Amino acid sequence: MKDEQKNIEKFRESQNKLLFRLLPCINKSGFHSLRMDEIAKIMNISRVTLYKYFSTKEEIIQIVTNSFIEFFKEMIILDPPNEESLYAARFQQLFEQSVSLSTFITEEYKRDLSSEYPQIYEQLFIVIQEREKQLLNFYNEGIRNGIFNELNGQVLILQDQLLATMLDTRYLLMNHLTVEQVLYDFYKLKKIQLFKPEKLFLVDDNLIVPKIDYLTLKVSKALYST
Repeated sequence: MKDEQKNIEKFRESQNKLLFRLLPCINKSGFHSLRMDEIAKIMNISRVTLYKYFSTKEEIIQIVTNSFIEFFKEMIILDPPNEESLYAARFQQLFEQSVSLSTFITEEYKRDLSSEYPQIYEQLFIVIQEREKQLLNFYNEGIRNGIFNELNGQVLILQDQLLATMLDTRYLLMNHLTVEQVLYDFYKLKKIQLFKPEKLFLVDDNLIVPKIDYLTLKVSKALYST
């Protein structure tokens, strides 16, 4: 039984490594026109090896989407913070999630998912909608408790979509920006917008620095991997 479990874990680990090689491609260009032989080439394996791990393109996309769904399910917290200091921690957590969302669930990916595999798209859409409800609840509770400025939560959510535009290689090059600059400046913008001036002391920026360093590496890999 233990050997069987180890084999399953090893198999999934190998699958994940192969999928990680594919992610930059499908995030940038979608997957509509990708064939299995092209996927094998991107993963740098033979077609025979590819079929040892994945039986169809749909299975590949299902596994990728499931990983996104699980990530967001783990981060969804239904109850609002019960202490002032926790609003700062939740804000930083949600900022990290927004960066991951804009980097890995691109418009190209969602477009192809919706047109080719609508049932899988629906699974992802439900989780994204649940996250937006969580965000609105968080913003409204912060306003009600006098921690946040009175802002429209929907506008704040739409503002997060700007990250995808700013974290585009052409935009970065044209404006002489680095990924780290964009992430940190966007973080500061959100913080100053959201927290009332007298509540800014709750936010410890030292806590976000290592997280932004990690996100910079992750985003850069996604943007510049070939």
